Amino acid sequence: MQIERPQRHFVDASLTINDWQSIEVYFNNLLNRSIETKEAFIQWLKDHSELEAILEEDAAWRYIKMSIDTRDEELSKSYSFFVSEIQPKIAPLEDQLNRKLNASPFTNELENDPAYAILFRSVRKSLELYREQNIPIISEIAEESQKFGSIAAAQTIEYKGEKMTMQKASQLLKETDESIRKEVFEKIADRRREDVDAFNELFNSLLKKRHQVAVNAGFDNFRDYMMEALGRFDYSVQDCYDFHTSVKSVIVPIVKKIQQERLDKLGKKKFKPWDLEVDPEGKQPLKPFTTGEELLQGTITMFNEIDPYFGDCLSTMNAMNHLDLESKEGKSPGGYNYPLYEIGVPFIFMNAVGSTNDLVTMVHEGGHAIHSFLSRDLELTGFKNLPSEVAELASMSMELLSMEKWNQFYTNPDDFKRAKKEQLETILKILPWIAQVDEFQHWLYVNFNHTDVERAEKWVELGKEYGTGLTDWTGFEDMLSNSWQRQLHIFEVPFYYIEYGIAQLGALGVWKNSLENNSKAIQQYKEALSLAYTRSIPEIYKVAGIEFNFKVNHLKELADFVETELTKLSA
Repeated sequence: MQIERPQRHFVDASLTINDWQSIEVYFNNLLNRSIETKEAFIQWLKDHSELEAILEEDAAWRYIKMSIDTRDEELSKSYSFFVSEIQPKIAPLEDQLNRKLNASPFTNELENDPAYAILFRSVRKSLELYREQNIPIISEIAEESQKFGSIAAAQTIEYKGEKMTMQKASQLLKETDESIRKEVFEKIADRRREDVDAFNELFNSLLKKRHQVAVNAGFDNFRDYMMEALGRFDYSVQDCYDFHTSVKSVIVPIVKKIQQERLDKLGKKKFKPWDLEVDPEGKQPLKPFTTGEELLQGTITMFNEIDPYFGDCLSTMNAMNHLDLESKEGKSPGGYNYPLYEIGVPFIFMNAVGSTNDLVTMVHEGGHAIHSFLSRDLELTGFKNLPSEVAELASMSMELLSMEKWNQFYTNPDDFKRAKKEQLETILKILPWIAQVDEFQHWLYVNFNHTDVERAEKWVELGKEYGTGLTDWTGFEDMLSNSWQRQLHIFEVPFYYIEYGIAQLGALGVWKNSLENNSKAIQQYKEALSLAYTRSIPEIYKVAGIEFNFKVNHLKELADFVETELTKLSA
């Protein structure tokens, strides 16, 4: 598709953000401008939206470039400059703009449109939470949380003369030779032990600052503050607890049954930590591709088969160099799709090493990217500022919608069937992890005076509730008690994790619908994504043809469906 950067009507086309003065003039214009007519108010909203898009895209590119090469000090400085020098100055002016918006008599009139009603609801919540004394603390948190990526990116091991990132080394844990798995696991464990104290110190600092932000805003703890700050208008703390309970009662027993079957095939009484990724039948790890280019072109082909629009989205990103797919030294771990609100074409970042997990990550981030394309023409940036429960619905649904096309990568029918089975089992296995991480975060911030030892003990306690009890961690107890340190979200985006679980349930519903009527399910998926955040979460899920529901009965229905599909794949 042909993409052109929108013509700017308010901000200078040649703007370069090298200092605060370069953008201050635009905020002053918006603050001082008369909005006495409805037409003037709407134009004011559009101009504010344009400025928001430009600033968010500028910050995005700084983050993207820094995460691609964490060793480049200039890139790190560029990002730090924005979060320490620009964002703190924006915050009080955004608060003033929100107050100006909220005071306008035209807000009530525009709220007849549900898109504006959703946007203005978020604005009012921002006004409730804003505290000037939190600006420097939030800036410090934003800058400090990025240290997680630097510490993690520096973790490498040497195996047979080759220096490997943790992502690449972890692939060797799928090798059928147990001696290889054991040696690699021990090297990984030894390397991670070097950073346990550094991660604890970093988290303790973030914990203290986050608690202060919550107290300043009038909350007892950061958990309660974040429920508001994340705009969780459609569910509560109790709903989160209900999700935890549902996963423990419905999903954990199924996972234990799956893992027991794997254990029996391995011929062991207990797993060792290096046995958890190996194929129990002694098959070599699936390797769906070799290079990032193979991954990209194969995904484009799959997406074209599902819906030509989907393939066109990735092809456009490729033509614009909005992809960085392969793992390399110095690159921050993980993967993401970063929206770029002005151009409307996002950026996909990941660490591909040739695994099935990489293929899943690619289609996952591709789902996010399609979401950006489908919503790029919405009038205001605020309409595109997605809640995670909606954003992750797009990505997780694409994992499953694409699954029937994975023979693009697995030409052997047995490998194709195996990959699909592994994906469904992984979905079931990840739900307890998601719930454990979420329940852990509730505990972390409600019990904010806890010690490092108490934190590790709580993580192990929760692991017993969400785990299968089938793994022998003797000699590696510290690796188990500190395994929470591998979860980026705990450090960088606190409480952003249960959304994956909620959206996973939605995605299973989308997939179930697609098996019954594929064309209708794809159309509903596209219609839901096109809404971005112009409707409530339950309404968006309804448009997608699914329920916004994580009670026990609903989980049981979806779990039974997945078990039925697994049985078909095992036949």
